[in-house]
Amino acid sequence: MSLFDFSEMPVNATEQHHHSIGYVQSVDNGKVFIQIDSGEKLQLLRIGSLMAIPAGTGRFIITIVSRIWRHRPKETEQKSESEDSFEDIYTPIPENNGSLLTLLGSVRDRPEGPQFSRSMDDLPGIDEEVFLLADNNLNNFMNVVSSTSKAAQDTPLHLGQFSLDLRAPAFLDGNKLFQRHSAILGSTGSGKSWMVARVLEQASKLPDSNIVLFDLHGEYRNLPYARQYRIAGPSDLASPGPDVLFLPYWLLSFEEMQALFVERSEFTALNQIMAIYNSVTNCKRKQLETDGKREILAQFTIDSPVPFRLNDVIDQLKELNEQMVPGATQGKTKQGDYFGKFSRLLVRLGGKTTDRRYGFMYQAPNNWFEYEALHVLAQQLLGHGLDSYKPTTGIKVIDLSEVPTDVLPVVIGTLARLIYILQFWTPSDKRHPILIACDEAHLYLPKVHETNPLELAAVESIERIAKEGRKYGVGLMVISQRPSDVSDTILSQCNNIISLRLTNPIDQQTVRKLLPESLGDLLQMLPLMDVGEAVVIGDAVLLPTRIKIEPPAAKPTSSTIDFWDRWAKAEAKDLGFYAAISENLRRQERLDCPLPTGPTSQPD
Repeated sequence: MSLFDFSEMPVNATEQHHHSIGYVQSVDNGKVFIQIDSGEKLQLLRIGSLMAIPAGTGRFIITIVSRIWRHRPKETEQKSESEDSFEDIYTPIPENNGSLLTLLGSVRDRPEGPQFSRSMDDLPGIDEEVFLLADNNLNNFMNVVSSTSKAAQDTPLHLGQFSLDLRAPAFLDGNKLFQRHSAILGSTGSGKSWMVARVLEQASKLPDSNIVLFDLHGEYRNLPYARQYRIAGPSDLASPGPDVLFLPYWLLSFEEMQALFVERSEFTALNQIMAIYNSVTNCKRKQLETDGKREILAQFTIDSPVPFRLNDVIDQLKELNEQMVPGATQGKTKQGDYFGKFSRLLVRLGGKTTDRRYGFMYQAPNNWFEYEALHVLAQQLLGHGLDSYKPTTGIKVIDLSEVPTDVLPVVIGTLARLIYILQFWTPSDKRHPILIACDEAHLYLPKVHETNPLELAAVESIERIAKEGRKYGVGLMVISQRPSDVSDTILSQCNNIISLRLTNPIDQQTVRKLLPESLGDLLQMLPLMDVGEAVVIGDAVLLPTRIKIEPPAAKPTSSTIDFWDRWAKAEAKDLGFYAAISENLRRQERLDCPLPTGPTSQPD
């Protein structure tokens, strides 16, 4: 039995085939132009409609409508001077109606049933008849796409339903989505956070999933299936809880240390870099000697994550900054080569080590300076399916909302780099794949980064993962509302694009450049899509098309506040409420505030 039946009831009395639309007029690379003879047939088409072109017994080429046109020429006056002719003096010229179709793939009848594939043995021929997929034919085809996608994996990733046919579930290939990198893009309020939560929720149902999400605004802190961590804030320095992460400076690479410690515009910047290099190397060597790690001593480098005390480095720099050496005259001394050249560096280091905003880096508890601290951090970042953690899922959300914006790129770059190098040094047969999801990527992975060393360090770390991570089981998911601001190198490595509504023309053009030319027309609909609707294109999806996202069961705390409705409700506030939130600001701690009750008070 054939998948499609194109012999249903006619459109009108003159039509013999219900869905026969027209004939192939010309074929280009990935494009098909068809001629449509009647206005009635033209009215059946919509942008995004699917069309089928027969290509042999039991095989059809599937296309999507990208453009429709109707050229209605003016009537041309025909003069008739013949006495024997009584024809009308006006003869109408036929309309020039047509449509541009984009090739998507082909569907074939197999012994086990029809199957859809993105590959095509040949292109349509001239004058081939073209049929519109609608009603039962459309439903049959979408069911084939769903069943083909589902059959490719035992547990496919279910995002929602196809917008063309909401009865057909939309599945993605989780292997290709994560191993070949992906980007979730969409303007504010388009449903981007729901899409991320939907992906995490589906992954959490797998017994051994492994994802790290960098959460910049605390949107995902209420997901019940995820292990929640947060970078330590000022209120956590005295008594950190088990969910608090520190990122001590000894975990930084030397490039990251330079970006944090050295002001490159200073005249003595090169001397500062050299002095820090020597001091840090000496401190790491002494610590390894103290810990008795002789086997590490012979092979460690400046970038080896070995604990050391920054105060020891500062003491060595102070000594150089104040050093007096023997002079030319016996008994006389003179200033050393580095005398006074590190004064500004020392002031800068002193300020950083005492600033509680950066306490997660410079004021970590003593246990974070033990040799085994890296072992614990590796377990927290890479751990999956551990019974000692509740929940046991490998979905990990790291809340970075309290990290100062000036060091945010370094923090994220360091975390991503640690995940990558830990995977790199894991034996290949023991590697468990892990996904790094970068929320609000435009804030720390910018396109123009030459002038900011802090951003440069983060971009270089993520770019390396984008280019090489697949080999070591590290996937990347870029999440952004401004793709035009994200590094081109990183986005170009994302072979799967999930784009929700984008209203900015520059962002639309950026996404269009990421796709093959033949599929660029599919993105023309980006500014017109509904909230929670996405165009999915790439290796992970069998049919590039629009998908209606199924809302996640556990929703992120990113709902847009209804300004007008809230303003329309009378809510009394007392001074206690405002005093509580003011104290939260002073304490740098989010404590529950008393409910606003009673009449509004004013200070005396």
